[in-house]
Amino acid sequence: MTHEVPGRHEVPGQHELPDQHELPDQHELAVWREPEPITADQAAAKARDQIPPDPSVEAFARDLAAAFPDAEADPHGSRYATVRMPPEHADEISNQVYALAREHGLICFDPYRRLVHNLSPTGAHPETQLHTGDGMIVTDPDLGLVRDVLGRLSPRNPFAALVLFGRHFLQVAPEPGGYELEYKDSPARRLYRTHVGDLGEVRRAFQEYATDDRAFLDRHRWEG
Repeated sequence: MTHEVPGRHEVPGQHELPDQHELPDQHELAVWREPEPITADQAAAKARDQIPPDPSVEAFARDLAAAFPDAEADPHGSRYATVRMPPEHADEISNQVYALAREHGLICFDPYRRLVHNLSPTGAHPETQLHTGDGMIVTDPDLGLVRDVLGRLSPRNPFAALVLFGRHFLQVAPEPGGYELEYKDSPARRLYRTHVGDLGEVRRAFQEYATDDRAFLDRHRWEG
């Protein structure tokens, strides 16, 4: 069965990724334990060599190496793990890194995208996937990650979507004067569109969708 994935829109935005010539030779993620959710800025500023050792970090690195020989996982004395992978396989492997880190009770920081994957809070459906226009796919994303991703829409990251395959999805793309929201009811094969003027309303709609609240459908006038 072929799954439908929301499309990519070539649209302007605010926060751009580096040019292709600035891409690293290897994609890198960092994984460690935190007692509570942290922000991307806190993750970026973390003094990782001062993190207390945790056996889950070593176990994570061992399990990752067994599952993905192309990925290099260095556990750094069980304080944190650095995961390096070829850029051409980064998005495929990264989704599994996020999931495996969560299984071991660890957070994951992407320094290239400057995004942090916390353990909680998450949405209502663990099978929900987050898709971005720059290729990131995350299963069961935490709500803070969804919020941060929405702030990174740009020409190189031209859309973001939350997807429950076979059921529905909510997608956003910047457009002149604001943002286009699309909601698809897959069983009914109906696609609806609306315009919203600010990022705060986009974030509110995605929060509601993720938590199984459909208030955003009643709050806007949809075409389709």
